[in-house]
Amino acid sequence: MKIMYVTSECAPFVKTGGLGDVAGSLPKALAAKGHDVRVFCPLYSAIDSAFTEKFTHLKNAYVRLGWRNQYCGVQEYQADGVTFYFIDNEYYFSRTQIYGEYDDAERFAYFSKSVLEVLPDLDWKPDVINCNDWQTALVPVYYNLMFASRPFYDGIKTVFTIHNIQYQGQYGREILEYVLGIDDAHFRSGFMAMDGDVNLMKAAIVAASAVTTVSPSYAEEIKTEYYGYRLDSVLRMNSHKLHGILNGIDVDLFNPMNDSKIFKNYGPRNPQGKLVNKLKLLELCGLEGDENTPVIGMVTRFVDQKGLDLVEAVLHQMLEDDVRLIVLGKGDWRYEQMFLEAKRLYPAKISASIMFSGDLANRIYAGSDMFLMPSKFEPCGLAQMIALRYGSIPIVRETGGLKDTVQAFVDYTGAGNGFSFASYNAHDMLHVIREACGVFRYNKDGWKKLVLQGMKSDFSWGTSADRYIEVYQSVIG
Repeated sequence: MKIMYVTSECAPFVKTGGLGDVAGSLPKALAAKGHDVRVFCPLYSAIDSAFTEKFTHLKNAYVRLGWRNQYCGVQEYQADGVTFYFIDNEYYFSRTQIYGEYDDAERFAYFSKSVLEVLPDLDWKPDVINCNDWQTALVPVYYNLMFASRPFYDGIKTVFTIHNIQYQGQYGREILEYVLGIDDAHFRSGFMAMDGDVNLMKAAIVAASAVTTVSPSYAEEIKTEYYGYRLDSVLRMNSHKLHGILNGIDVDLFNPMNDSKIFKNYGPRNPQGKLVNKLKLLELCGLEGDENTPVIGMVTRFVDQKGLDLVEAVLHQMLEDDVRLIVLGKGDWRYEQMFLEAKRLYPAKISASIMFSGDLANRIYAGSDMFLMPSKFEPCGLAQMIALRYGSIPIVRETGGLKDTVQAFVDYTGAGNGFSFASYNAHDMLHVIREACGVFRYNKDGWKKLVLQGMKSDFSWGTSADRYIEVYQSVIG
């Protein structure tokens, strides 16, 4: 099968979140199963020259977007059995940031149209195009409106993947013709319209041959009013083509047995190395503690979605217990100040690093006993899978992918791989944190078994890639 994967970010070239991780791992897993996979991504100025120096320039072209005729260069790179194409336009992609620009609608409309325009020049016709989130939502839209009737493009199917339904690409009606080059009739018909605005994600859900999202539970949740962010009715009407497929993680990249970023390598066969990482992490963070002190890690964006209002409500009660909390992340000023103030009040109990650092993140996974993820909603979540692989036991709220990957520990049977709570309630969270600390302190054998079960968990992409292949085959027929 020929699979075209279109994404606004892709690890290791450029990444801001989970989409970049998925785009860096899933195509590789699909290629390993014998498929011809080609990834299309913008050529951002943020991509390190260590990569761009190895890119091969293939062609120059021009892409018409509304009244504009914009330059389009195509660069090629091959790795792990996957061919990567980077769309080059410095006006759109030589920016100080990947997202958040005033003209994001135009930037990603250009990208979405250009990946379709250049296909004949690449002499490659995909069987299926998998695009991701609102930034590439116009791919199935442009395909249906402008390309499907051309002989070269006949028979191509499109799949749209929702990674986070909260961000939909909502813009005023005025962009439709002037920026996107799409006739206003498609707004009047309702195809491009939602709540009086242009909604790119809504249009992609309607236009695509199939729609996927990143966990089975999230696929059910987003069909409800609470989780659907106004698109629940659209998804219910298109539920016949909605599939929930759990993300995987790159088990070669996240492997405590050969991770060069952590203090000492370890694994299921030599788990004692985890204690070395714990003590070294405490030392690095300026905290005192020993093997009997519960260490709770958090690596997260500081936003409401991640449940930080729950943490805020009981943070002082948490830190009055004999625990250590090590936090890494940045985001809303309110939560950054919350953790910094807690550090001032409890300097021996909490470390707060207001930044992003891949090295420190891996050290927190390796050195923490527990990993806290009390999300309000979580489409899939990768951190809890990584934490399990490093033997850090997740404490999560039962939502989305967290519900699908973390099963509550049962003391008398030893079943489960973490701790969870259902209601979005701060004191329910605090109760479960204290329950986990109790097992850690007073049931040493049960805890060791829990850690080993976590490290043996299989979150590789193999099974998930098979599910994507099933979806692709179903739409191709």
